[in-house]
Amino acid sequence: MPLLVPQLAIGAADLAAAFLFLFGLKRMSSPVTAPSGIFVAGIGMLVAVLASFLYVFAVGDAAKPYLMVNVGLAVTALAIGGGLAWWAGRTVAMTAMPQMVALYNSMGAGAAGAIAAVELFGNAAPGATRLVVTLLGALIGAVSFSGSLIAWAKLQGVIKKPLRVKGQQILNALVLAATLAVGGYMVFVGESGAAPLIPMPHLIGLFFGLALAFGILMTLPIGGADMPVVISIFNAFTGLAVGLEGFVLQNPALMIAGMVVGAAGLLLTLIMAKAMNRSVANVLFTNFGAVPKQTQGAMTGSLKPVDAADAGIAMRYAASVIIVPGYGLAVAQGQQKLYEFVKILQAAGVSVRFAVHPVAGRMPGQMDVLLAEAGVPYDLIFQLEDINDAFATTDVALVIGANDVVNPAARTDKLSPIFGMPILNADKAKTVYVVKRGQGKGYAGIQNALFYDDNCDMVYGDAQAVLIKMIEAVRGLGFAAAA
Repeated sequence: MPLLVPQLAIGAADLAAAFLFLFGLKRMSSPVTAPSGIFVAGIGMLVAVLASFLYVFAVGDAAKPYLMVNVGLAVTALAIGGGLAWWAGRTVAMTAMPQMVALYNSMGAGAAGAIAAVELFGNAAPGATRLVVTLLGALIGAVSFSGSLIAWAKLQGVIKKPLRVKGQQILNALVLAATLAVGGYMVFVGESGAAPLIPMPHLIGLFFGLALAFGILMTLPIGGADMPVVISIFNAFTGLAVGLEGFVLQNPALMIAGMVVGAAGLLLTLIMAKAMNRSVANVLFTNFGAVPKQTQGAMTGSLKPVDAADAGIAMRYAASVIIVPGYGLAVAQGQQKLYEFVKILQAAGVSVRFAVHPVAGRMPGQMDVLLAEAGVPYDLIFQLEDINDAFATTDVALVIGANDVVNPAARTDKLSPIFGMPILNADKAKTVYVVKRGQGKGYAGIQNALFYDDNCDMVYGDAQAVLIKMIEAVRGLGFAAAA
């Protein structure tokens, strides 16, 4: 009976945490309510973490001598992790958010894998069902852990190019098959009671080693431009691993949170794959991210540079402007100046809207977050399918820091590696200004046919510096012209 109260409290806390997770996720579906949704979900996580300390009342006699040491370690870990997370959340730049997400995702996956390892090494997963679920969680968690670390290395620039070798798909398949074979043998030994050919701890270590290797091999050949989809896939993997280990631990909060994250990650993966014109099967089972051997079609026309001031004045006297933001805007930290320029145009009677591609930036939703950070109203931000038809009747399209998501080669050049990918139809505007730091290629490593179109002018320079010049030029026209 003394244990009844803590168990009831843990159960109630788990249900409360699960409700807060779900309610927070619901609020994250809208940019307007997303900040409060994140806060609510955070409260749910806090409730779940604090409730976990109630398990101290249910430890066995053999563990009681180590109780205070373990509690002290848990509190220390929470303090260190919470402190680092608080510091990172306040100091990491917007341009580094994708790699931070990848790093945090690897931690979640690693935690799921660690839970599985404790269960396996402690022989605390009796029964075929629990053992299989534990091994599945271990496999998925280990793959997501090592794969997310490779994704972080690519985003951080530690690994600068995709690493591909001949027969890589066959090697990946063999490693995965070996991992499954070791896991199957562990289930056989556990159920039959037969003596393993090698000690069980060595089998467990081999299983994890192969799973980690598969995560690395799976991610190494993927190109940098495909990272939004990769991050989405590994988010789904981590959620699934957490949910499976929640089942093993009989923890409702972990099960619900894991399954919700897994389902959301899968849905996001489908959206990202569609935006990249790839099937999920192509993402998971082919040399995803490989560039075809054919060379891209030759560019016709020439690049036409113009002064930032002239471009700014032209937009001041336009009736409508659509702005396409990209990763270069985040690198330059120019979102505040961009919105300042937008407000000047609006005050002068210009209709201004933002067009966001699903895979713009280095992770899903990065451009939406960037614009929200600058205070851009949500009713000015439109997704690809909602605004694409409007480019044809727009006076000016301002492409600022974006590249591959506005490349018309995706529609016309069958030799282009992005052929078939849905793009923003910026090239169909009457005039296009592209703000770019130089004449280099985009993140996909290909030339942009838009830059050579007759209606396109190039404004070279750092995005923030260019926007400052545009603002000064329009204000220099006088109060009546600028407002």
